[in-house]
Amino acid sequence: MANKLKLILSESAPTGDFATVCLIGDGARIVPRLEKAEAASLIAAMGKAQFTGKSGKTLTLYNEDSTYLLVGIGESLEAGLDAETIGGKLFAALETTAQKRGHMPDHGLAEDVMADLLFGARLAAYHFEEYFTETDSAKESVSLSVTASGINDEHALIQDRNALFEGVAMARDLVFEPANKLYPEVFAERCKTLAPLGLEIEVLDEPAMQKLGMGALLGVGQGSRRESRLVVMNWKGGGDEAPVALVGKGVTFDTGGISLKPAKGMEDMKWDMGGAAAVTGAMCALAGRKVKRNVVGVIGLVENMPDGNAQRPGDVVTAMSGKTIEVINTDAEGRLVLADALHYTETRFKPRAMINLATLTGAILVSLGKEYAGMFTNSNELAALLSAAGERTEEKLWQMPMGEAYDKMLKSHIADMKNIGGPYGGSITAACFLERFVEKTPWAHLDIAGKAWSDKSTPTVPKGGTGFGVRLLNRLVDEWKDVKRNEK
Repeated sequence: MANKLKLILSESAPTGDFATVCLIGDGARIVPRLEKAEAASLIAAMGKAQFTGKSGKTLTLYNEDSTYLLVGIGESLEAGLDAETIGGKLFAALETTAQKRGHMPDHGLAEDVMADLLFGARLAAYHFEEYFTETDSAKESVSLSVTASGINDEHALIQDRNALFEGVAMARDLVFEPANKLYPEVFAERCKTLAPLGLEIEVLDEPAMQKLGMGALLGVGQGSRRESRLVVMNWKGGGDEAPVALVGKGVTFDTGGISLKPAKGMEDMKWDMGGAAAVTGAMCALAGRKVKRNVVGVIGLVENMPDGNAQRPGDVVTAMSGKTIEVINTDAEGRLVLADALHYTETRFKPRAMINLATLTGAILVSLGKEYAGMFTNSNELAALLSAAGERTEEKLWQMPMGEAYDKMLKSHIADMKNIGGPYGGSITAACFLERFVEKTPWAHLDIAGKAWSDKSTPTVPKGGTGFGVRLLNRLVDEWKDVKRNEK
């Protein structure tokens, strides 16, 4: 990961050539206090350019001896998404200036507003460049010095947002990585690097999973030369309380197995581990932020390949729970990985709730496009918490139905269930499949197939790996309230 923004919190302006960054409210209202002549000159220039301070609009003014970067904030600037978006817009505009160097004088903003604005700028400046042999240095040298009363590198809000950014960046990095560089064993090693944050990391190899009876997960990976792994990341910040559990699907590459996918677009299947990336990034952020709650992250890591040892359509596997599964389609593999990961997590940790994330079905894109992730749950209370967290972080969820009629579509004539239903409602029957491996725990399944990767950018999310889920899960934990399963 590279970050194209060098952020400097300083009590004074830098020396040399730089652009002065000014936030402008509605009606060309200048937010920072400027000298009278300086302000008058800006007002006149804004009038000529018809720049009114509309939220998100920017204007760069070059004078003989100075440069001003004006960023509109509309009627007001609030903490949260509003400030983050302005931070992203600020970075994008600063990157296009001749100097690529700016100073933001003290605007008298509330500390949380300033922290979120700078957080948004860092999110926008994320850039993955690991495999370029030549880089454009001009694109790397964007710097912003900020003078803000009471704000410095040691401020609690700045440290909190920095830790959250590191979690998002880690998730984005993992999703960007090609499958020949990031396979289950390597992914597990990446997780181990989080131990200095205070996370307890445990890695289960194939013999350990075989001993536990994880036939569903191991069946997916048996066609690959890369061994499968299951990783546990445990954050104990809440004393003796039962943890909130986060479970992620980590298929580091998905060919579809014997049910081979079409060649076109298969390169995108390097990010079929987006759920595991989100859980890993979330655990990184929670530990970095020193959240006072117990949270455990569990990710199942496999590669789905079609060699001579791969499982076949029609095979029957036995999950850790003891339930048998007829594998009708080897490309419906993520649910097999999660079946064992969910059962393992519930029986070992007895969590107060489980949330799993997975790039599980193409059907969810048919339903929701790329605007929302699909949410399936056995708890309306958990759904409400997740929906609220999604709205506050712009990682939005849409609750989808479940029920007996869909569940019946998984009936098999030789095993306890099939791994797919009929031709319709594919994302729903996948959720019904997962629910069979959850016993008593409030649970939600987030199908993020349309959200882990983006072909277009937003003010704070560049194209590519989005890191979707990291901020959502952190907000969920921050605002946690105990939930119950729905009564049947």
